[in-house]
Amino acid sequence: MMKKKPNFFLSLLAMKCPRCRRGDMFRTKNPFHWRLSRIFDMHADCPVCGQHYELETGFWFGTGYVSYALGVALSVFNLIWYWLLIGISWKDDSLLYWLAVNGAILILVQPWLMRISRAIYLYFFVYYDEDTAHLPDAVHKQGEHSHPHPAGHSH
Repeated sequence: MMKKKPNFFLSLLAMKCPRCRRGDMFRTKNPFHWRLSRIFDMHADCPVCGQHYELETGFWFGTGYVSYALGVALSVFNLIWYWLLIGISWKDDSLLYWLAVNGAILILVQPWLMRISRAIYLYFFVYYDEDTAHLPDAVHKQGEHSHPHPAGHSH
């Protein structure tokens, strides 16, 4: 029986492997782990399909652009809700208050932003492989039918 194709956005938000959409990218599910050194604690390969996550040396440097875009989008969202609920004026300190609130929010969600940036960036380069996703876990763990890089299949 064929399994239903996992939803793209739910798999991305859950930070699942882009190739099979079942294996976890990170060793700990909680990005707000009390030990900050565990924020980037990733599996080298997907535990389900064997997809290698770091496609080349220095691959993760590109996530800075994704993180920057997400930070700007979140800041714009914060500006809109703050302006609608509280209001912003040049005549008082409300703009400075927004900057403080926005800065605090960005700092608080930074661990999640860093992780989701890695997931989004990897999803740019690795595509869902229906053949790999439908194999039983036992076959994945034995290493059969495994091509760890996206170049191994057509897009």
